[in-house]
Amino acid sequence: MDLHKTRPGGTTTQVQMLTRYKAWANVLTFKTVMQLPKDELVKERKTNFKSIIHTLNHVYVVDDVFKAHLTGQTHPYTSRNTDHPPAIETLWQTTRLMDDWYVELSDRLSADDLQEVIEFTFVGGGDGAMTREQILLHIVNHGTYHRGFVSDMLHQTPARFGSNDLPVFLRDIWSKNA
Repeated sequence: MDLHKTRPGGTTTQVQMLTRYKAWANVLTFKTVMQLPKDELVKERKTNFKSIIHTLNHVYVVDDVFKAHLTGQTHPYTSRNTDHPPAIETLWQTTRLMDDWYVELSDRLSADDLQEVIEFTFVGGGDGAMTREQILLHIVNHGTYHRGFVSDMLHQTPARFGSNDLPVFLRDIWSKNA
C-alpha cells in the first residue's frame, strides 16, 4: 500500500491526511452542534456517554491522554471522561487547538518517528505500547467512531448536517489541494 501522496511542496503521508480529515470533520460537527439549543446538548439519550456534549468531551479527553503519551508527559485523567463537560464553546476551542496540535505533529514526524514505540499506562490500568503512527491512527478512528454516535443523536434533534465521511473530505477538500 502506498502511504505517500505527492503534494505541492513535497510528500504527504496518510497520517497527515487523516489528521486533517479529523480536524475538518470536527469543524462540521461542532458547527452543527453549536447551533442547537443548550438543552439538546445535555439531554440524556440512550447512548454510552448519555449526551452529545459528554460524547464530544470524551473524544477530547482521549485525544488529550494520547497527546500526553506522545509527549512523555502525565495527564490529569482518572477515567476516559470528566464528570462535567465544559461549555460547548470552551470544548470547541480546546478541540480546535488539539486538532491543530495533531496536524502539526503529523507534519513534523519522519517515517522513523512514526515507527517509534511509545509505552504508556492505560487510564483504566494496564500497560500499553503503540507506535506513534498507531496512536495517530487511533485518535482519528476514535473520533470518527464517536462522531457517528453524535450524528445519531443529532437525528433526534431538529438539526441536520452534511456528511463528514472520509470520501467526502477526499472529494471536497483533499483533492482540491492537490
